Amino acid sequence: MKKCPECKRVYDDESLNYCLDDGQTLLLGPGPSESATKLLSAEPSEPTARTEHLYRSDNSTPAVTAHPPRRTTIWLFSSLFLVLVISGLAAYRYWPAAGTQVDSIAVLPFENNGGDADTDYLSDGLTDSLMYRLSQLPGLAVSPRSTVFRYKGKGADPIQIGNDLGVSAVLSGRIVERGDDLTVSVELVDIRHNKLLWGEQYNRKISDLLATQREISQEITEKLRLTVAGNNSELAKHYTENNEAYQLYLKGRFYWEKRSGVGLAKAIEYFDQSIKKDPTFALAYAGLADCYAVPANQMAPNEAMPKAKAAAQRALELDETLAEAHTALARVYAAYEWNWPEAEKEFKRAIELDPRYPTAHQWYGGYLDTMGRHEESISERRLALQLDPLSLILNFELAQAFYYARDYDGAATQYKKTLELEPNFPPAYQFLPVAYEQKGDVDQAIATFLSSPRTNPVGGESSFSRAGLAHAYALKGQKQEALNILKELESDSTQTYIPATSIALVYAGLGDNDHTFEWLDKAYQEHAFQLQWLNIEPRWDGLRSDPRFGEILRRIKLS
Repeated sequence: MKKCPECKRVYDDESLNYCLDDGQTLLLGPGPSESATKLLSAEPSEPTARTEHLYRSDNSTPAVTAHPPRRTTIWLFSSLFLVLVISGLAAYRYWPAAGTQVDSIAVLPFENNGGDADTDYLSDGLTDSLMYRLSQLPGLAVSPRSTVFRYKGKGADPIQIGNDLGVSAVLSGRIVERGDDLTVSVELVDIRHNKLLWGEQYNRKISDLLATQREISQEITEKLRLTVAGNNSELAKHYTENNEAYQLYLKGRFYWEKRSGVGLAKAIEYFDQSIKKDPTFALAYAGLADCYAVPANQMAPNEAMPKAKAAAQRALELDETLAEAHTALARVYAAYEWNWPEAEKEFKRAIELDPRYPTAHQWYGGYLDTMGRHEESISERRLALQLDPLSLILNFELAQAFYYARDYDGAATQYKKTLELEPNFPPAYQFLPVAYEQKGDVDQAIATFLSSPRTNPVGGESSFSRAGLAHAYALKGQKQEALNILKELESDSTQTYIPATSIALVYAGLGDNDHTFEWLDKAYQEHAFQLQWLNIEPRWDGLRSDPRFGEILRRIKLS
């Protein structure tokens, strides 16, 4: 006999495992005195067989057939059904991966519990690496970096974070570094069932960090019970066996994420050191190409872009399937060489290799804008933003797509959304006022320029805002204010790199076309990054009837 510990019901059928009333696991061994409470004890008795007349189609003598009692038959089938259902629910509760696959995961920023902020590159780097490797798995959605890193250092509950993000599982971890000793603690929690799927602690040396990261990735994959095509070739791919090179690469990516001139300079330094440790490390070359291919490095394009191309090409020589390297190479073809067919070819190849790489969609959207394919650009930028919803640069660039499509209301709204995420994000302040200007509200444009943060009063990044303000002053008729800024920009250009397009823009606002084209010619000579937008930037509209404008477009292969 078996007994339910909850409702005390007793069952004669020892094949039952669960109570039919409350689903509790049945216990063996109720005494004989309790048998009166068994399931059918109160039921009225029925014959063990009943007679039923079955008439054959030939109307011959009816046959007599014996059947088990109807109530007993129903009870048996009901019992079997309930057992199957309860067993399935129990299996789903206690073995969720067997019942439903984990199809989405958030890798939370690993906590750096070593007390040294300078080693954040270890915790952030391990987080980034795990996110990257897990994102290669088919059928698994990985929350983007910008989304999860907003929780860094806040000590938030992983269950609450998982619910906020709408993922199936959350991976969290801690790193403690003491000298050369490294302790990595990892926990994988199923959010749907508030259940720890797996936890592990790794005691390693710093020199074992690369192997530890691979070990964690492999174990997570096994615990998730994912169906992975082939033999997990993407997850198992080893880009380097040199732990020093790997740590330097992590430092490079740590500073790359800052997207500042100082940060990019440090990132370049670390990627260079990583490559010296392992000249075959493809990811390090791709990281180096990324640093040189963005204007935030504040380097002259003639200096930066050839380096970006060389690094991207070397990465592809080592691994042709690296989407990051194809994306960086496409950026060089578009922004520097004006080789538009090759640029699109490389962008499409990158997206083919990794459709979930946001930067590929972001930069391809910029290419589409240049080609005048604005609806396609907006679609690509939206797709990038879906992949990384809280990314400041992706939010900003969606606004840019609206701006170049001349939807100034849409652009202004999206710029403001970007500033809601980060009130001190300089690029949004560079273009929100321009959207106001193009709507005809020059006063609002000037006021917004003046209220923007000026983190770098001299460098190339600041020149965009100063040139924009001067252009607005010129349209407003405040010529002296515009000339004062123009004088500053020309003076600064002798000390640091200022895009020639910035100075040309001020002259255009002042109506000085000769000096405008003189500086646009300099922009052509230096392959200024901003020159690629010449044909779609509304602030150049006053020059389009001048034959010299068409000549520049022809030289950069846009006409």
